[in-house]
Amino acid sequence: MSQYDYLVVGAGLTGAVFAHEAQKIGKKCLVIDRRDHIAGNVFTEKIEGINVHRYGAHIFHTSLRGVWDYMGQFCEFNNYVNSPVAFINGETYNMPFNMNTFSKLWGVFTPAEAKAKIAEQVAKENIKEPTNLEEQALSLVGRDIFEKLVKGYTEKQWGRDCKDLPASIIKRLPCRFTYDNNYFNDRFQGIPMGGYTKMVERMLEGVEVRCGVEYKELISEQPDIADRTIYCGPIDAFYDFKLGTLEYRSLRFESEILDEENHQGVAVVNYTARKVPYTRIIEHKHFEFGTQPKTVLTREYPADWKPGDEPYYPVNDARNEALYAEYEKLAAEEGDVVFAGRLGGYKYYDMDKAVAAAFDLVKNELGVEIAK
Repeated sequence: MSQYDYLVVGAGLTGAVFAHEAQKIGKKCLVIDRRDHIAGNVFTEKIEGINVHRYGAHIFHTSLRGVWDYMGQFCEFNNYVNSPVAFINGETYNMPFNMNTFSKLWGVFTPAEAKAKIAEQVAKENIKEPTNLEEQALSLVGRDIFEKLVKGYTEKQWGRDCKDLPASIIKRLPCRFTYDNNYFNDRFQGIPMGGYTKMVERMLEGVEVRCGVEYKELISEQPDIADRTIYCGPIDAFYDFKLGTLEYRSLRFESEILDEENHQGVAVVNYTARKVPYTRIIEHKHFEFGTQPKTVLTREYPADWKPGDEPYYPVNDARNEALYAEYEKLAAEEGDVVFAGRLGGYKYYDMDKAVAAAFDLVKNELGVEIAK
């Protein structure tokens, strides 16, 4: 006899939503995670009284009312609004590209002036059919914005020159012709007060959770531990990479504690010059309007990825999409294993979209409908 109805592999948002809903209808779940903590990449840990985002900045934002209300069962969101700043060669610019940005770049005041300036620069490039990311960006926003705010950051993020990246990576570069510095257009936005870990703890209340557990080791020892498995790990790792390895970009983080109350005045500063090795500096206390006497900074470095490293961003090019499709065919034959989440589905998800996808998983697997 199986000990559990479900083995949930991964204690991030997808696994937590599923386990919470399964438990509500009387299913017995075991949630495991290979890391030494729950909450996946949204994990926060307290340092100097500050909730530090260990795996980079996470701001919950959504236009899905049902997702916002659902997550609100487990936390109270504050009124944080993401307004990052870009820094290059001693100058700061507001992000996303808005009237404050354009005014500083060109001395313009009205939206009409800004639109005319962008149109003039785009026309000057005279690019009809962009063949790479650089040409795509220049055809959208012109030379000034590309050189100062897109080029260096993008090349660091992907580890390649913009001329060597496909045009498809940038579908559009949103320009906002208002003086609003809110990075997101979504209706709802905030940070869980007390941190994301506390939120996920509440989601998993009453569910058995084991951290520091490798799926393959557990299954080799107890192959019949559960009737069904919700697998949120990398799909290619499940199959021991037998068809090949799906590629990712990774990240590396360096944190430090400073004996000062406020270092940069904002939660996120993007460093867009190629010569600066990190892409951004996060000052975590600003996510929750902290007044602690010290502050914690994290520098975020893009990194090449190899198996064993943390996978962050799937490289959704033709080669990897074709390989994933082959793994998907294998997955369809598994029967008692359902692949889910960003790693199981080889997708990049914003947090709200990860929760919405988990709602679909709950409906398909448990027959429980959760309004989005």
